[in-house]
Amino acid sequence: MKKGNPFTLSFGKLPREYITRYENSETIISTFTDDYPVSQAYLIEGVRGSGKTVLMTSITEELSTKGDWIIVNLNSTQNLLDDLAERLVYTCKKTPDIFSKGFNVTIAGFGVGINGTERNHDSISIIEDILTELKKKHKRVLITIDEVMHDENMRHFASQFQIFIRSDYPLFLLMTGLFENIYAIQNDPALTFLLRTPKIRLEPLSLNQITKQYMTTLKVDLDEAKKLARITKGYAFAFQALGMLYYENKDTMELEEILLKLDDMLDDFVYKKIWESLSRQDKDILCAMSCENTKVSDLCQKLDMTPSVFSKYRERLLRKGVIQSAGRGFVSLALPRFDVFISMSE
Repeated sequence: MKKGNPFTLSFGKLPREYITRYENSETIISTFTDDYPVSQAYLIEGVRGSGKTVLMTSITEELSTKGDWIIVNLNSTQNLLDDLAERLVYTCKKTPDIFSKGFNVTIAGFGVGINGTERNHDSISIIEDILTELKKKHKRVLITIDEVMHDENMRHFASQFQIFIRSDYPLFLLMTGLFENIYAIQNDPALTFLLRTPKIRLEPLSLNQITKQYMTTLKVDLDEAKKLARITKGYAFAFQALGMLYYENKDTMELEEILLKLDDMLDDFVYKKIWESLSRQDKDILCAMSCENTKVSDLCQKLDMTPSVFSKYRERLLRKGVIQSAGRGFVSLALPRFDVFISMSE
């Protein structure tokens, strides 16, 4: 039977060839499973294609194997509290044995019945009733929200989540998002508790681990695997895309031809959206950078920009994951072959 390509471009799905971020996973899981967790929420921040959703998926899959965890995945485009209530009710319908005798839930009319009586509740009341029952059974609920947005829906949900935590409900929250959205949420004066919420900023994958994966999966020698790994710059999407293309075409194409296909994939799947999210000044800075390490003083002179002004843009581009520090006084493009994309976009 043909095994098929071990790499995938499906966002969020755990691929067969997956480099585990052990430190990040262990940090979150050990915190959430502690008897007295220091935090009941975590934020995962990173550029598009950096592996935020895959990390969240790996954590939820591990926790779901433990008998005391219930996973609820919410859609950030829906009313989050209504969605949470409905999904908790659905979970109750599937596993009625986790509740005490006399407790019954129905999706129709969003009713909650206790000891034979049924009454209509709003979403918050339903959530509280269910969480109360789950707490009695020593169950914990993990809510995940992928690619959070800073809007009224999120503001209302986060404010209520804080109330749930104050009420000592066994509720945990794991969210992923882009820098600008996480920043806006954490600095919303109405959501001060999220400012104190631990945040994990995804760094590039280990080039050593990528090298080992490529050697094993692509059946190449150490030098070739190292070359391929360096091309990806540790960018999770590029690791999967280059692996997929090389696996399919290594016997019929030269590497340069494969890289042209990689450029198209990076453009279509991630770079176009990243570019659209940048300001005109951000783009001017990136266009002024060379494909190698660029001296900050040369950039300032080229852009007619003072060092103090440039430092503000530099910090923002660093946080967005588009550039990286390349030693004292130098910066470089953080994303693989981004210079090729820029040259075609301007």
